[in-house]
Amino acid sequence: MVKQETYKIILSGGGTGGHIYPAIAIANEFKNRYPESEFLFVGAKDRMEMEKVPQAGYNIKGLWISGIQRKLTLKNLSFPFKVISSLWNARKIIKAFKPDVVIGTGGFASGPLLQMAASKNIPTLIQEQNSYPGITNKLLSKKAKKICVAYDGLERFFSKDKIVKTGNPVRQSLLQIESKTQEGKAFFNLKPEKKTLLVIGGSLGSRRINQWIEKELDYLDTQNVQVIWQCGKLYYEQYKIYNNTNNVQVFEFLNKMDFAYAAADIVISRAGAGSVSELCIVGKPVIFIPSPNVAEDHQTKNAMAIVDKDAALLIKEEDLETDFENKFTQLMASAERQKILGKNIKKLALINATNEIVDEVEKLLTPSLGFENGRH
Repeated sequence: MVKQETYKIILSGGGTGGHIYPAIAIANEFKNRYPESEFLFVGAKDRMEMEKVPQAGYNIKGLWISGIQRKLTLKNLSFPFKVISSLWNARKIIKAFKPDVVIGTGGFASGPLLQMAASKNIPTLIQEQNSYPGITNKLLSKKAKKICVAYDGLERFFSKDKIVKTGNPVRQSLLQIESKTQEGKAFFNLKPEKKTLLVIGGSLGSRRINQWIEKELDYLDTQNVQVIWQCGKLYYEQYKIYNNTNNVQVFEFLNKMDFAYAAADIVISRAGAGSVSELCIVGKPVIFIPSPNVAEDHQTKNAMAIVDKDAALLIKEEDLETDFENKFTQLMASAERQKILGKNIKKLALINATNEIVDEVEKLLTPSLGFENGRH
């Protein structure tokens, strides 16, 4: 329902598609309800949000901020200066824009932005996508008014009375992929007698998964499998030589993700929060290969939350050599196992996440909860 009130909303999420697309989905739903509202995104300079957010039709400002490197490096010397600079600029942005609420979906810029908003008594909402939160969101949660989560058990990290389990926002085009199977197979010109493997390494690509798929192309051919391989922008030049060889199609980025999911029989994926949420909705058998190079090893924890419910398989990068062919061969050989995994993962889908998150934002904007509708 379209409502007449107008609000000013700042959203911050970036670094990867897993942080950017949920923020855009939340903005789109809020705009659908309050078309006259004003939106501003805040990201990290030189990260992909500076390109993707304007493409979605929203303004964005960039902060000079990055993560601290976990190994000793010269880049860490600039980190304190980046923090001071980003806090100062976040304060200026908030003072100029005068938001009614600030929403953080993760990424480097959301830390200083939500910190400054909370210090000005502007209500903040955190959308925590992972099963194991990072240190930034743990710190921000102390002053956040609401924390929307996608997994059970987060009261270990956050105040129980602030938590609402909503799930993670996903692309609306994925909600009805069952009806797109034939269209998807035609779009990719797939052979009906072969099973289709979809390989996705996240929005930026995965060097290790790409290396592994390259190594296993001959084996996959023996399994009578055709491959849709999203290798990522950073790696496309290296792997495009395999395009249209051995029943392989290589893509830098899949713009028709709904068709790719619809056409796939089995999916190999990283276990970023956004990917996991999408794959629950898609309901296909999945082999997760979590990235070990992320804070708190949260991808492994995300994947295990699914694997523990017999809803996916997991192979650690270090075990690819010993486990991959064995597990893949067994899965290919058992239509029943594929069916069970697909059915179980679909049970975990939370399809109304975006609506429910915006419902929580609305509550923060209502005077009955103690916030004025006037500007701060």
